[in-house]
Amino acid sequence: MTRLNELRDNPGANKTRVRVGRGIGSGVGKTGGRGGKGQTARAGVAINGFEGGQMPLHMRMPKRGFNAWNPKDFNEVRIDRIQAYIDSGKLDAKGVIDAAALVAAGVIRRPRDGVRLIGAEGFSAKKVTFKVDYATKGAAAAIEAAGGKLDLIPVKETWKKTPYAGK
Repeated sequence: MTRLNELRDNPGANKTRVRVGRGIGSGVGKTGGRGGKGQTARAGVAINGFEGGQMPLHMRMPKRGFNAWNPKDFNEVRIDRIQAYIDSGKLDAKGVIDAAALVAAGVIRRPRDGVRLIGAEGFSAKKVTFKVDYATKGAAAAIEAAGGKLDLIPVKETWKKTPYAGK
């Protein structure tokens, strides 16, 4: 039985950090691994993209496009993969197939912001109901051609519904 005073880390679990700038004999003395003089030899260096006062390249280049500040991260699931899970019996085709059902079957790991169905072929399960956020035209056509139903979850546009609070 191990006693509290005998508990130790495994050998090599904690490496001692190198103490730089402690004399010639240490091997990391004098400049302490920082090279010669100048800005980078001192603390508080901030020179990423700095070009000595000249307009930096990233500011000279034209800007294009738009990056959303809150992009949605969807699980993209191929319909032929869902068909394989239905065939193997891991996914029940009689119930509604939504994000929770896909997580329970192991098709996706976590729901994230929703599910997007992709693909245009490889689906043949009859009378399957999907409740997902998005589906490509090909996926929707394949599901409806097989006799299934596709319920899309409506998109919440919260920015439109925020009332003015400055009264």
